[in-house]
Formats: sequence, C-alpha cells, structure tokens
Amino acid sequence: MKQTTDPTASGLNRRGFMIGAAGLSLAVLPTLNACSSMQRAAPVSGPGATLPGPAQKLNAYVSIGKDDYVYILSPATEMGQGSLTALPLIVAEEMDADWDKVVIVPAPASDAIYGNPGFGNIQYTAGSMAVQGYYLPLRHFGAQVRQVLLSNAARRWNVPLAQLKTEPGCVVHSDSGRRLSYGQIAEFMELPATAPEVRSEQLKDPATFRLLGKRDVGRVDVSSKVDGSAQYSLDVQLPGMLYGVITRTPVEGARPIKVDDRAARAMSGVREIVVLPYGVGVVADKPWTAQAARESLKIEWDKSGLGWGFDSEEKIAEFSQDVRNLSKPGKPWGKVGDALAAMRNATTIVQREYRCDYAYHAQMEPLNVVASVASDGKSCEVWAGTQSQTLALTAVAQALNIPEDKVKLNVMLMGGGFGRRGNRDEEFVVDGVLLSNAVKKPVKCIWSREDDVKNGRFRPMTAHLLRAGVSNQRDIVAWQHRMASDNLMPFVDPIRYKQFRNTDVLAIIGTELRTYDVADRIAEHLPQDTGIRTAPLRGIGVGPNTFAMECFVDELAAELKEDPLELRLRLLHKAPRAQRVLREVAQLAGYGKPRTMTGLGLSYLNYNGTELGVAAEISVAEDGSIKVHDIWATIDCGLPVQPENVIAQSSGSIVYGLGLALYERITIKNGAVVQSNFYDYRIPRMRDMPEIHCSVIATPNAPTGVGQMTTPLVAPAIASAFFDLKKRRLRHIPFTRERVLEALRAPAHPA
Repeated sequence: MKQTTDPTASGLNRRGFMIGAAGLSLAVLPTLNACSSMQRAAPVSGPGATLPGPAQKLNAYVSIGKDDYVYILSPATEMGQGSLTALPLIVAEEMDADWDKVVIVPAPASDAIYGNPGFGNIQYTAGSMAVQGYYLPLRHFGAQVRQVLLSNAARRWNVPLAQLKTEPGCVVHSDSGRRLSYGQIAEFMELPATAPEVRSEQLKDPATFRLLGKRDVGRVDVSSKVDGSAQYSLDVQLPGMLYGVITRTPVEGARPIKVDDRAARAMSGVREIVVLPYGVGVVADKPWTAQAARESLKIEWDKSGLGWGFDSEEKIAEFSQDVRNLSKPGKPWGKVGDALAAMRNATTIVQREYRCDYAYHAQMEPLNVVASVASDGKSCEVWAGTQSQTLALTAVAQALNIPEDKVKLNVMLMGGGFGRRGNRDEEFVVDGVLLSNAVKKPVKCIWSREDDVKNGRFRPMTAHLLRAGVSNQRDIVAWQHRMASDNLMPFVDPIRYKQFRNTDVLAIIGTELRTYDVADRIAEHLPQDTGIRTAPLRGIGVGPNTFAMECFVDELAAELKEDPLELRLRLLHKAPRAQRVLREVAQLAGYGKPRTMTGLGLSYLNYNGTELGVAAEISVAEDGSIKVHDIWATIDCGLPVQPENVIAQSSGSIVYGLGLALYERITIKNGAVVQSNFYDYRIPRMRDMPEIHCSVIATPNAPTGVGQMTTPLVAPAIASAFFDLKKRRLRHIPFTRERVLEALRAPAHPA
C-alpha cells in the first residue's frame, strides 16, 4: 500500500465529485507505466503529485486502474493519529482490494461528499470520531464496489452471480477456477445508474476480515516520516515566495490603533507592513528579516476588550464561588430523574471541589501556512495542515471575499493538532492569505513557538463542585456536578453553539455520568464570559470533567470505607464491558499488593462508547515532585481496526495526559499570557516517562475512538495513587510541586 498527494488528481474537480456521488460510478484509469514509481516516490500531501488520468468516470472514494492499482480517497486529515490508513483500510476490506496495490489519496474539501456522519456531516477530524463516524458508511461503499465488480464478471463469463467470489484484487469463478483481476474488469466495466443496495447482513462477517483488526497492517505514513520525504506545509517552496510574521494582539479583541513602522520599513528585504484588525504583519524576503522587522515595530493597542485586567488566579476563585452557590442555576446537562429531590432525601451528602488550570495544545509542529493569492485577488491556492478541510476553505474564501470554488486547498500532514488546527476562523491559515493578498505573491507565514504560546487558544479553566447523596444502605442515590468554565463554543464555533441551542457542549461533555449506575443525576454548566481565547484540547471537556468525577468516586469510596475498585465495580454492575477493563487493568497493575515506597491508583471512563481503565504507580520526592513509574491501560474500543495503532495512540495519549496532570499550566495576568516557550511551559521530557503498558481488548462491537481516550484518565489515576501513598488529596491540576507540598501539610485522611 502506498500513498499519493493531490486530492483532485486525475482531473476530478469538485463538481465532478458531486456528480459521482449521485450514484455509484467507478473511475476507470488507464494503465500507466510510471504508476508504480509514482507510488514509491509520492509523499502524503505534498505539492505536485498527480494520479494517472484522466479518469473516464467519477466516484467519491474509489478509482480502479487497468494495471490493478486501486486508489482510495481518505476523507479525514492525518495529524499523527493514523486516519490516513484506517479509513481506506475499511473500504479495502469490504471491496477485497489487494492492500499492496492500494494508493491512498487525501480527499478534497466537501462536506456533502466527505463529511463525517458522526460529526454532523462536517469534514472535520477531531474527537476520535474518524473511524467511529465513517466505519459503517465506508463498509457499505466498499461492499457496493465489490458488488459491481462481481456483476461485471458474471456478465462477462455468463455465469450466475452466486458462483463468484472475490479474493484480494480479483474475482474468482468457483467452478472453473477462472480469475479476473480488478484491473482486467476495469477494461470492460459497465456501471449501474444507481448504486446497488447492500443490506447490513450482506457485509463481511468480521470473523473473515483479513485487514481490519490484524497486527501486521502498518500505517502508510510512517516510512515517509522516517526517511524525511513526508511533506508538511513548512516544506513547501514556491518560486518567488516571501515570508511573513504577525504581531498579534496580546489580549483578545484588542486592535492596533497606532503603529510606528519606520524602523521596520528601513530594513533591507522588508517588502510590506500590513495592519490587520488583530495585529500587524511583516512580509520580507527572508524569515529572519521578517522577524527582526517585527521586533522593531512600536504598536499601541486599543484596550477596550473584555480581557484587559483579567487575572487567572483571581478568576478561578470566582469560578469556585459560582459553583458553590447552589442558588445560582446552571445550564442542565445529562439530567436523569430528579437529583435534587433525591439529594434532599439522602441520609448523607458528600461534597468536594476540584479545579483545572488553562492548558496549551503544545503541538510539535508550529502553526504555518503557504498562501498564493492571484494578482487580481480573485483566486487563491493554499498549503496547510488543518483538521477541517471545509472550514479552512470557507475561512479563506470569506477572508478574500471570493467564491469557495476559487480556492484550491492542498491539505498537508500535520505535526499534531489536538484541537488547535480546527477552529472555524482558521486564523493561522487566514494570516498567510491576508499577507499574500497584500503583496500578491506567495507567502509562507510561520508562527514561532512564542507566537503560539502567547496567542494560544487554551483549554478552558474550570472549577467543579460535586455532590452525592448516600442512603442508609450506603448506596449513592443522587449525583450533582456543577462546573464553571470560560465560554468555549461561543468563542471557537458560534455556529455549532447555536445549533446546540446555546449549550456549550464541548465544555460540559463528560459530566453526564455515562455508565455508573446512579438513578438520579444532573450536571450543570455555569459559563463565564471572560474574553479569554479558548479551544477544545485533546479530550475536550471530558478531560477536566473526568478528573473531577473520578477523584470524587475515590473520595466517596473513602467516605463509605470501601475499596475504590470495588465501589466502581458496584456502580458498573450493569456494564460488563466496563467491569472487564477495570478488572484487567487492576490485575495487570497488581492492584491490592502491598507497596511501601509507591502508591497505586486507578480510574475508569466510558468515552463515547470506548471503555477504558487506567492505573498509575507513583512515588513522591521530598521537594513535592511526583514520579510516575508505571502506567497501565486497558482499552475496549470494539473492533480495533489497527491494534498496534490503538496501542501507539493510547500510549501517546497517556504521555499527553501526563503533562496535563503534572506540569502544563497557562497563567494569565492583565489579560496576557505569562508563559512563552517550553522553558516556562513545561511538557514531559524523556526523563519523565513511565513504563507504559497498554492492553487492547477486542470485542465484537463496531469500532469506537482511541486517539484521545486515555488522556483524561491519567490525572485522576495519579491523584488516586497519591492518596494511596500519602492519605491526602490532590484536587487541582496540574499537580505542581507547590500544590503537592501544600497537600502534604494537610491532615492525613484516617483511611
């Protein structure tokens, strides 16, 4: 299996894809001697590569070459999570393609054709929803392709369809042993006017899968990343290309009202200074010239924005006051029964509070884009790594006030996304477009790490109040979770916010107590209009909300004098898959065995259907630093499409969660970010890494997500282990040394 780059290769334009989507039609490609060499050489999402063509007919996902190569378009973007392989693999499985002769091509921007059914039919890669959302539609589509191939072979041989079967890349007549490769069928293939109907029971039995769920099917993007041929937008070089940087407003909403650019314009190589509504851009011949010119700018900012004067440490105390004020109603979420009435009738009420700081995405690749606006300003070509092809295309068209079909978007690989590259305004993409439009030349616009930290869009700061009503029988009969946070969806995606009836779903999700059996429960969101830039971050609201919930379960176990594992198993008595992941992770970690110098804790989560258990073993140094020695994780994601990738993604997700739990913290003073780079925004180093042990439990269920699922469980597992070791609680992430020392000064719990 290989990969190529251009989503509109072989001449398939956007309108053409729309025609092809109306009914099943396979693009039949002529044999081309250069085909195999093109496959070997072509990196993912680099400029200049094309498919053999022109295509004789059109199709949304599959093209078949007369040389037996099968081209499958991948609708999701690749940011290191493996979607570029996993989605075409699903199509290839159902159509019985020869994986060694599959070429993967990134799909163009089109919600109508390539939108994710699990994401409201938006072409958006996030939330670990790619495989889960596309799985059944891609299976059906692959089965339709297989049916058309079988029908054409039956007609050519004049035999009943029932006598035919497929093997990898060919149709076989069982009685005579005759064979036709898919490329041979492409020579004479006739296409039906509409796609053949394929019922769910006609899909392959998963027990017969030869690609899905097999450990020997690797990711297609790995080799190019190893040998350096993988193409990112940072690698794009165009004739006459200039370089751009932008000084952005230090506080959201501020505008430059006075700019002294005389020193910058005097520098050799500076082409243009561009004043924007949110900052000032510099375009120069060299990137270092642009940087130097930017540093010489003197800018006076308008200070009427909401964020001026904001102090994160002071504000989180206000968040806490809001959640503690039970007379102040929040927006309800996940309401089942009457939790408040059940709380009033409970024998005992247990109440705890938790906090989470702002966090930065810290993706490896800095934000960057290459944009080339035509000399008349009426068309544009863009090279960018984005989590949403269609949002990026729309943002560019709106920025230039041109039709979307005048924008060509080359979707590149991403060195991490985590929610940072999927905002509706796609500001880093628009940056390059506006600068290119100012000079009418290609411009590569690069954010430095300092740009990205200072102007990040952060995981919201949150405060949580959890309350549980307990009966005489020590049953948890009521549950209330009150959460205060900055506005998230109103800032990052006001359109979807309105679609969800002004409910900030991305912030409140994860509070709904999905699997634990508590009859009466309610979550309430108290949104805070702070003016701070926010965005979903790996795990979205599930991260901080799970931290609070799982820590609270541990504290309830202590109040009930019950083992934390046993309490969870009792609350999960209706969920055998959940019980299995918890029992297995406990067994792997040696839960219950005596420890003297370390503590062991665990946590559980049902994340959008994926069942997960995590255990962590830690020690604590005298200076308050926590050392995580081992982390175990069990994952039941139904059918693991690529088991080795499930382990890789879960391990990476754990590393990400480790940073959020122990180190990563953004603080804001007077509306501006204090941190600026990795020396003061600490992320995990190699020396911080624990041994990570991941176990995948394959079950006969449709696949669910894995890309970010273990991240939310790391912090509560560490907090649980801290209590196991020190009999004291950590309730505020990250667990900085100062917070750990403060907790150690508190009285020990009499457990």
